[in-house]
Amino acid sequence: MGQVVTVEIEGVRESREGTEMIVRIPGHNLADTFLTKRIRDGEFRYDDGRTITNEQRKKAYATIRDMAEWTGYPPEIMKEIMKYEFMIRTGEDYFSLSDCSVDLAREFISMLIEFSLEHGIQLSDLAINRTDDIGRYLYYCIKHKRCAVCGRPGEIHHVDTIGMGNDRRHVDDSEYRKICLCREHHTEAHKTGMTAFEENHKVYGIVVKEL
Repeated sequence: MGQVVTVEIEGVRESREGTEMIVRIPGHNLADTFLTKRIRDGEFRYDDGRTITNEQRKKAYATIRDMAEWTGYPPEIMKEIMKYEFMIRTGEDYFSLSDCSVDLAREFISMLIEFSLEHGIQLSDLAINRTDDIGRYLYYCIKHKRCAVCGRPGEIHHVDTIGMGNDRRHVDDSEYRKICLCREHHTEAHKTGMTAFEENHKVYGIVVKEL
């Protein structure tokens, strides 16, 4: 979804448009990247000092148990494997699920969900119920071609229709909302309409400009 870096907030003030900040990104020289790619927006997450919630812990352990059953590893070994996988992917230090921050727990759960989608691990509950970040989960479903409802192999469904007579292979759909659905749920979405479908399954289309 993009590079994740740790920033230091050096200044903050309120304005009519919202909150303005001056941030420093230690250890990274990103000016050329921002200028070359003309990056003008992004996603901001902050650590407010809270520790992992019971609900987050339940989601993490339930997903790790499903992974353990799928791989044959004992749950405690699976937990350690996934913690090290997370450290490799993010550059985070070793952590404990007993007292890590809410934000780190959210990132870890998102990684567990993506790993499950990547490798086709069938969870004992719908992944949409496990995720701690629905927008990111929907992105992962599109990225790994997995149905956002059931996790089975899927195809891209355009929530914003491309229009009659247009060739989907040549139309720039970067500004269109999309969702990945299996054939069964794709058919259901067409039959019921997206509004009812989204309300029923608690999923929705998102704009994905790059994969």
